[in-house]
Amino acid sequence: MQRHLKQLQELRRNNINSPLGVELILFCITGLGNPGPQYQETRHNAGFLTIDKLAQRAGIQLNKKGFQSLYGKGTIDDQDSFLIKPQTFMNLSGQAVSSLVAYYKIPVSKLLIIYDDLDLPLGKIRFRLSGSPGGHKGLTSIIQMLGTNEVPRLRVGIGRPKNDQAVVDYVLAPFSGEEKRLFLESIEQAAIAGSFFVTEGPQYVMNHFN
Repeated sequence: MQRHLKQLQELRRNNINSPLGVELILFCITGLGNPGPQYQETRHNAGFLTIDKLAQRAGIQLNKKGFQSLYGKGTIDDQDSFLIKPQTFMNLSGQAVSSLVAYYKIPVSKLLIIYDDLDLPLGKIRFRLSGSPGGHKGLTSIIQMLGTNEVPRLRVGIGRPKNDQAVVDYVLAPFSGEEKRLFLESIEQAAIAGSFFVTEGPQYVMNHFN
């Protein structure tokens, strides 16, 4: 058994299929956002920021370009995983996600989408296995391209604007002060939840982070 485990680990490192009858399962954790320095720390880039944090925790370098994305491949507790940041801008995120998922034949059940949510209070995160996109255009694009709404997703709460501020201005602006502290804490929690999605499964995430 120990010999087979070492062989499996070697196969993972070399990114080849296993002849041992053990399927190598790839996970894909995707954070949604907009590319460019002007959007880097805005509310709408909660997904990108979570991927950056998760990459730091897992020691995965986001240094590959392809599938209309910036991405990295590595392991999270010995599970082969992609971390990706679509570079298509938010509304076309599905083009990037669907192309990578199709190429590597990743089951939708092993895909996790992380994004900002206006309807969730600032500082809160919520995990769901399926459902409507709730008006989020990035998730809408992904659901349309994959042809299913049974896409696991992790929402990072940003709350709604106050004082009649336009939603588009609100989501494309950064947090400051106490709000920024709460936001960054939720990013940290989302990164931890993302790693547990890989290592412990969706039910664990639902039970411990909702």
